[in-house]
Amino acid sequence: MSKKIVLASGNKGKLKEFNEVLADLGVEVLPQSEFQVSDADETGLSFVENAIIKARHAAEITGLPALADDSGLEVDALKGAPGIYSARFSGEGATDEKNNTLLLEKLSGLPAEQRTARFRCVLVFMRHANDPTPLICQGTWEGRIVEEASGQNGFGYDPLFWVPELNITSAGLSPEQKNRLSHRGQAVAELKRAIAPYLK
Repeated sequence: MSKKIVLASGNKGKLKEFNEVLADLGVEVLPQSEFQVSDADETGLSFVENAIIKARHAAEITGLPALADDSGLEVDALKGAPGIYSARFSGEGATDEKNNTLLLEKLSGLPAEQRTARFRCVLVFMRHANDPTPLICQGTWEGRIVEEASGQNGFGYDPLFWVPELNITSAGLSPEQKNRLSHRGQAVAELKRAIAPYLK
């Protein structure tokens, strides 16, 4: 019998990815929407805090173990912004396009060596809402912000995120390449290695 885990997200791409990665551990990952779980208020001041808030909220309502992630872009010249506010960087009604335009404006005139940045992903797995020792897995992906968007794949800041070792933006990578290199790919690989004892 498969062990059920609730994903504190309605994102179909994430759901598919977690199901593929955890399938051989006998795990079935279900979206929180299946249980009418509302989105948690992300009141934390770090990726770790927000992921814990989301996982705890989903576990509390469903009674199932919960998995949550929080991720975003940190730009050194902006003291780590947009960080936890990556999705809503350009304010009310934020879109990928508006966020990218604002980021380019803020970095306007800066030379390449001052445009260093990284994507960061934190995954949290909680066995139950009161789990005192949640499993926390992290991944980081170093790069820099280019001066104009390029590439057709990906989403969010991918068209602006330059991957130095491949001389291409994240949006120019195939999904397979991106999953192997990305912050989320790293965090998911760590989760897979670490989660087995938590499933007992």
